[in-house]
Amino acid sequence: MCGDIEQLPVASGVAGLIWSNLTLQWVNDPQRAFAEMQRVLAPGGLVMFTSFGPDTLKELRGAFEGADGHTHVNRFIDMHDIGDFLVAQGFADPVMDMEYVTLTYADVRDLMRDLKSIGAHNVTRGRPAALSGKSLLAKVAQGYEPYRRDGKLPATFEIVYGHAWKPHPRVSPSGRPIIEIKPRAK
Repeated sequence: MCGDIEQLPVASGVAGLIWSNLTLQWVNDPQRAFAEMQRVLAPGGLVMFTSFGPDTLKELRGAFEGADGHTHVNRFIDMHDIGDFLVAQGFADPVMDMEYVTLTYADVRDLMRDLKSIGAHNVTRGRPAALSGKSLLAKVAQGYEPYRRDGKLPATFEIVYGHAWKPHPRVSPSGRPIIEIKPRAK
């Protein structure tokens, strides 16, 4: 199924598995997305996902730094914060991991062409509304050169993997719900 991850078109408590591949970095409110996943999962259901972490496109971000005062590369959520969002939404046993994948390019234009071809675009607030001009692109190309290794420009992607379970409700042997009451710390 394909739908808005922040407002899933699915009844509550019916899904056994939710798989989200590279969607979370595009949502406005990740906690809302996880709340929706929690809502539609059946008890014992599993959510699995991938996303990009904050080191994604760090070289491109560095090349744009100081070029015009605008943000040109999206900011991505740290995996530890994503784990905290899962716990806050009531998921159990969250597991987070990450890895770096580095692609290489002959020049910045090839990288930008690849990003455009996969539909990646800048969604940050305060981004420039107009297209970038030749002078800005020349500054970016110059700013990217210090990253060149073995004749190629690297583009790092931090891939974040995660999964967590929707716990079964806690019940007593008689089937009554167990509600934990904790005194406030003084």
